[in-house]
Amino acid sequence: MSRMMIAMSGGVDSSVAALLMSEKGYQCSGATMKLYEDESSSCSINTKSCCALSDIEDARSVCATLGIDYHVFNFKDKFQEQVIERFVDSYENGLTPNPCIDCNRYLKFEHLYKKARILGFDKVVTGHYAIIEEIDGIFYLKKGIDPTKDQSYFLYDLNQEQLAHISFPLGSLNKSEVREIAEKHNFINAKKNDSQDICFVSNKKYSQFIEEYRNKMYPKGNFVDMDGNILGQHKGIINYTIGQRRGLGVSYSEPLYVHKVDAKKNEIVLCKKSELIKKEFDVKNVTYTYLETPPSEMKITVKTRYRQVEQNATLFSTSKDTVHIVLEEGQDAIAPGQAAVFYDGDIVVGGGQII
Repeated sequence: MSRMMIAMSGGVDSSVAALLMSEKGYQCSGATMKLYEDESSSCSINTKSCCALSDIEDARSVCATLGIDYHVFNFKDKFQEQVIERFVDSYENGLTPNPCIDCNRYLKFEHLYKKARILGFDKVVTGHYAIIEEIDGIFYLKKGIDPTKDQSYFLYDLNQEQLAHISFPLGSLNKSEVREIAEKHNFINAKKNDSQDICFVSNKKYSQFIEEYRNKMYPKGNFVDMDGNILGQHKGIINYTIGQRRGLGVSYSEPLYVHKVDAKKNEIVLCKKSELIKKEFDVKNVTYTYLETPPSEMKITVKTRYRQVEQNATLFSTSKDTVHIVLEEGQDAIAPGQAAVFYDGDIVVGGGQII
């Protein structure tokens, strides 16, 4: 009988994933990663954070209902090093990070994955809305069928070895079906809100969290236009991201947007809406899910943000782990630090970090 480690966040998705695998007759054990604890926050069933104090008890309750083992692994040090530090460092260097991708990459599908393999589990199971399909010995990562919940964007760097030992049982379900299953089985978290916030930031602004985490204030500097003319003063570069319009406090004849965060000069470059549009950009640290060698040229669709309609584009390889992307139509607010994920229809080709 195959052994499955179910990665359980305390939410409804991972709980239903555990149920579905148990019903298939697999030997299942639930596992929660203890990542971060905000002792100043109060937690309730309706919290929007995925790492609240109540989540462990919710996951434990579901495992008890299913009659499966339950474990908690303390990965707080690894989480701080590989997720929180990367998040803070990105903002300090004028980049826009995606900590959920880092959490999947370094915690769930590295440390928890390795722990599962060492303990003799055949697969790690999660509640992600994505599909893994094997064809002729090759594993393809595909979009989940629910377009409002598809999470393939966050999983683009999974490799063949990992895809062979991971299962996403919710990929062929809609979110509404998942909630119905949870309610039918009287799960304590059946009506629990989906996690939306970054867990370690809690209810704070990102800039407030960073200041408290580093125990420092970030210096003010100049807002400048595309020609370098000073337009006003900013409150510290950690307060701004590409495409931002609100909270600038600059008077101008038309709306202005953040075009660039220049950490070296401590400047925020502002521009008009039309000047945010790009048709070309570069991507580094590129990985491919099923291709053994990078394609010299490939027609793809691409996402540069999670909540975005894919854009038609052409991918040109510039090295083994860098590409140049040319869009058919211009797109605004392409932010360095964010992930660009490449698709061929419903299949994830790969992705990397926007430069």
